[in-house]
Amino acid sequence: MNIDLDYILDTTVELLGIPSPVGFTDAAMNRVGEELNALNVPFKMTKKRSIIAFIEGENRNYKKMISAHLDTPGAVVKKIKPNGRLELINVGGCPWAGVEGENLTVHTLDGREYEGTLLPTKCSVHIYGDVAREMPRTAETMEVRLDEDVHTAEDTEKLGIRVGDFVSYETRTRITENGYIKSRYLDDKLCVAQILGYIKFLNDYNLKPKSDLYIYFSNYEEIGHGVSVIPEDLDEFIALDIGLVGADALGDERKVSIAAKDNKTPYDIEVRKGLMRAAEEMDINYTVDVYNRYGSDASAAVLQGFDFKCGCIGPSVDASHHYERTHIDGVIETVRLMTAYL
Repeated sequence: MNIDLDYILDTTVELLGIPSPVGFTDAAMNRVGEELNALNVPFKMTKKRSIIAFIEGENRNYKKMISAHLDTPGAVVKKIKPNGRLELINVGGCPWAGVEGENLTVHTLDGREYEGTLLPTKCSVHIYGDVAREMPRTAETMEVRLDEDVHTAEDTEKLGIRVGDFVSYETRTRITENGYIKSRYLDDKLCVAQILGYIKFLNDYNLKPKSDLYIYFSNYEEIGHGVSVIPEDLDEFIALDIGLVGADALGDERKVSIAAKDNKTPYDIEVRKGLMRAAEEMDINYTVDVYNRYGSDASAAVLQGFDFKCGCIGPSVDASHHYERTHIDGVIETVRLMTAYL
């Protein structure tokens, strides 16, 4: 099959360049809407401003849905400190050590943007010695140093910065010559781009899915309520989300991951077997994984009481919610499995 890998990678890089911490996703969602229009795929926006698209399949009697989420970890301004610096609160579960020293942008309600850096309150070893090395990294011990001439809370407030403003971190996106993709927020913008690449494949070759297909782009997955509108006739839901690479995971950056269970529920055994069978028939490199601290849009929707079979697949990513990395091979294997199964 001729997957347009350049399209998937270019779309990934473009989406990564659009800040979209949980609760601040409209610009990224609108960009996906523009792309669906270009691909001639009908869609609607939910009241929460996520997207549900639809593609007619060969079998009109069985309905599948796939999803990926555009929201990412980030932060919200919790406090403007007396020295003019900002205390943040996390959205989406990023460890403070994972963003220490990172450049960021504060997004005000009236559309202004201000650059800054996240630093410990005691960061200079020349001043604080071992305290700077050993101090725990918590919300209370981290602060934003704004790249503005501010020294008091009043100085910062005059810029239009308020408690509740969203904060996005620089992604530092890189694609290496030997095929590694490094960036913050591969979870889950890479999967969004893979779904768009699958739709482009259908268009390029005038193909239909085996069955009717809903496509859901969600915007609150990182905090557990990404998919909240389920079509009444839905039979099966496959979430596209990252697999994990680490000591207690079998994930491989060059393979697609098929989830057997996450911390919410086992995934449907018949769906898992169907995904494995499709992978083996097409000689697709895959792993089957169990995740202890992970949930997807599909497993979260099941817990809401909706009645459908669910599964989860995705490219395995190292250092999830930190400075993430995967490989182009895993991207290709994921799209191959998605295409073979759908």
